[in-house]
Order: sequence, then C-alpha cells, then structure tokens
Amino acid sequence: MNNPIRFVVIEDEVPIRRFLRASLGDDEATWYEAATGEEGIRLVAQKNPEIVLLDLGLPDIDGLEVLRRIREWSTVPIIVLSARGKENDKVGALDQGADDYLTKPFSVGELMARVRVALRHSKPAPDVAVFEAGDLRVDFAARVVALAGEEIRLTQIEYKLLSILCQHAGKVVTQKQLLTEVWGPAFEDSTHTLRVHMANLRQKIDSGPGRHRLIQTETGVGYRLRPDEC
Repeated sequence: MNNPIRFVVIEDEVPIRRFLRASLGDDEATWYEAATGEEGIRLVAQKNPEIVLLDLGLPDIDGLEVLRRIREWSTVPIIVLSARGKENDKVGALDQGADDYLTKPFSVGELMARVRVALRHSKPAPDVAVFEAGDLRVDFAARVVALAGEEIRLTQIEYKLLSILCQHAGKVVTQKQLLTEVWGPAFEDSTHTLRVHMANLRQKIDSGPGRHRLIQTETGVGYRLRPDEC
C-alpha cells in the first residue's frame, strides 16, 4: 500500500487489533480503534475512513447491527472479521452490506488481498454519473434507481449487481466476476446465491406487461444488460 489509508477497526480483543496493525502496516496507515459497536459507529461518522474492519462478536451490540446502521448513511468498504464460519453467517453479513467476510483465523496475505480488493472496488467505477436505458435510470452519485420515473428500492446486493451490469452494458459479465466483485473471492462458486439475487433484481426491473427483459442470461456463462432491448 503506497498511500496512507484511514482504517477504523471495530474489535474488542486487543491482541487482534495489534495483529491487524502489524499485518497491514502501522506506519503506512492511520488507525482508529473501537472496542464496542457504538464507539465504532461514532468513529466511522467522525473520521471518514477509507475502510472498516468489523468483528461481529462485540460486547454491546451485534456486529450485524453495527453493519446495518453504518449502511444507512455510508458506502465505506466494510470487511467482516469473525469466528462465525457458517455460510448463513457470511450471507447474512453480505446481505447487510458487507463488502467481504474473513473467517478467523486468517493469513496476513489473505487479509491484505481482501483489503486491496475492497479499496479498488470503492473507487467510482462508472464513467458517467447517470445510466439510462429505456425506462430504467440509475443515478450512481445519488445511488437512486428509477423505473418509468418511479424510484424502486433495491437491496445493497441488488444495487451492486445492477451497477456492475450497467458498467459493462452490452457485454457478458461472467458469474465468477459478479460473485467475486459483489461477495468476494471466497464466494466465486456460489452460483445458486447469485441466481437468487439476480431473480429478485429482475423481478423489480424487468417485470410488467409489454416490458422487454433488460437482463439477459448467457447460459452457463453469466449475464448481459441489453439497453437496446428496452
């Protein structure tokens, strides 16, 4: 990491906080640490970090509640670090808006790789502030999606999927690419999870009498957003 990065670490165990600082470079980053969820939420609001490392097992409130509350007003990349290794725990955190999920214990190399990916994905990817195709309008700056002038509510996951498809409009985006960019490298084989979320997204933007399917399935490969089909 060449440039100093502002981290907020929300973790109640001091040895783990020390490990994180030593692993990611104490001299190459600015660190703000919180031992409770409430303190962590305040730090994120006050310090405007570039990335948040969040433990789920906090002494005051559950880490998922911390995640949900931060996501009400911030899109800062959040990597969950937790001893909870079951798939439903991971999916729950990702559905609440986590950018990635690492199960303890994890290696320094894996942690650094996940941080790099999260930071890279946090940069504004679209070349235009607004994407329009037929009745669909996506305002990336305001994070607002509208269909025929009416705002539609998407989950964090659905918005990420739609954003990626808009960025690659007209091109096939592979299942692996979508899974890696939205859920992280550990989920690149979770095709069933992807299909469920894509079905929900399609129900919201492709449904309605006489409406052409905006999202096209490339069987066994991925998905393509077809603005010319609107």
